[in-house]
Amino acid sequence: MTAFANPAALLTAVGAELGTTEWLEIDQHRIDGFAAATGDEQWIHVDPQRAAAGPFGGTIAHGYLSLSLLAPFTAQLLEVGSVAMAINYGLDRVRFLQPVRSGSRLRARGSITSAEAVGLGVRVGVKMTVEIDGESKPALVADTIVLFAAEPHPTPPAEEPS
Repeated sequence: MTAFANPAALLTAVGAELGTTEWLEIDQHRIDGFAAATGDEQWIHVDPQRAAAGPFGGTIAHGYLSLSLLAPFTAQLLEVGSVAMAINYGLDRVRFLQPVRSGSRLRARGSITSAEAVGLGVRVGVKMTVEIDGESKPALVADTIVLFAAEPHPTPPAEEPS
């Protein structure tokens, strides 16, 4: 976890390595839940018997399931104080490089690639690489953008005339 006192501190952090998250197991229950939530119930994700004879030798996680983990992974890597809210602002580039088999463990590695002051706070680019335990090739690489909205400054009470 890399901590910053406030969003403005991110402006000088371009190039900072954020380290790695904890490992997270991607089990069939999680895959089935994602399939139910999104309506993507293709057999390569939810039918272990059919998938065993398929191209991956078993079920695999949805690419978008792996992608959806970037928000909680970012929260494990980056702590910013004096923030009213953090908003997933978008993605500039995403590449799915390898399937994530059911039962695999994932973690993310991140680095800050850009930081820009904007009206609400600071917009930060973070390159995230999602690694698969025991594999040399990552599951995905994504250039994410997070907006850290600064807490509003309290207005001092007006002085009463004497």
